[in-house]
Formats: sequence, C-alpha cells, structure tokens
Amino acid sequence: MLPGPTVPTGGMILWRAYQQALAAHPWKVQIITTGSLVGLSDVISQQLIEKRGLEKHQVHRTLTMALIGCGYVGPVVGGWYRVLDRLIPGNTKMDALKKVVADQGCFAPCFFGCLLPLIGALNGLSAKDNWAKVRQDYPDVLISNYYIWPTVQLVNFYLIPLLYRLAFVQCISVFWNTYVSWKSHQS
Repeated sequence: MLPGPTVPTGGMILWRAYQQALAAHPWKVQIITTGSLVGLSDVISQQLIEKRGLEKHQVHRTLTMALIGCGYVGPVVGGWYRVLDRLIPGNTKMDALKKVVADQGCFAPCFFGCLLPLIGALNGLSAKDNWAKVRQDYPDVLISNYYIWPTVQLVNFYLIPLLYRLAFVQCISVFWNTYVSWKSHQS
C-alpha cells in the first residue's frame, strides 16, 4: 500500500514561510531573527538563571539586548560571514577549517571586545565602570567562547549554506547569549 499525501505540520509551514521570507528579504530577516533570539536569550537568563520572576523581569534590559541583536550582532556577524566567504571561497573541509581559524583567531576577540562595552554603555555604565567590567568579563567570555564555537563554526562553515549560517548560529547562540547576558549583567 502506498502512503497517502503528507499534510504539512505547523513546524513545516513555519519553516517554509521563513525560507520564503529569507529568500525575499535575506538581510532584514537575518537581522530580525538575530534580534529576536538575542532578546529571547535575555529572557531565559533573567527567568531561568537569575530566577527574577515575572514581577522583577527587566523589560528594558530584554529590549536592549534585542536591539543589540538587531543593531550589532546580526549585521556584524552576517556581514562577517559574507566577507569570510569572499576571503576564503569554497566549502571543503580545509576551507571550513581555515574559516574557523580566521573566525576564532581574528573575529571573535574583536567582536567581544566591542560587544561587552556596548552592552555596558547601553546599560548606563560610566566609561570607568564599563572599562572595569570589560576587563573583568572579557577573558572569561573569550575563553568560554573557545570551548563552544570552534566546533559549531566548523559545522556551520562546512555544512550550512551562507544564507542560513546566521540563523543556524543564532539558534545555537540562544544558549551562548543567555550566558553573555547573565555575565554582562552581573554586578
């Protein structure tokens, strides 16, 4: 007996709609996706790690993190992936490994060196307090990055088409950005 026609599930319908939107407006969709997932990460940080509860949830902080996702993380990381594909064309295992070395050796240190002070500035820290916080947090964030991201990026650069790389990374980043939000908002 032959199987009957398959009916698309809710997840399949959402995935197709995302693909269509991404094909029509790749830059906008990538940035909005990134901002949404960075904001979600802050919600997870506040509710599951910091256990603030809904009454003490800092909505401004979540919106600030979402703004950072839309205004910094999405454009910078998405742009970096495009530049990296021009600098190191191809998708062989060796090409992917070269991209990981460039990503983790050059991009990651600079990216976090800008992200952490941006978060501090948007949270209203004085220049002196922000610099002290960056000096305190930067080594931990960068070292923690090296435990996770080289493997993720190897998969990303080897298996994921350029159009989907930012979305793939941001899905993994929900956990990472939860950590960064928690770390950057500790007193």
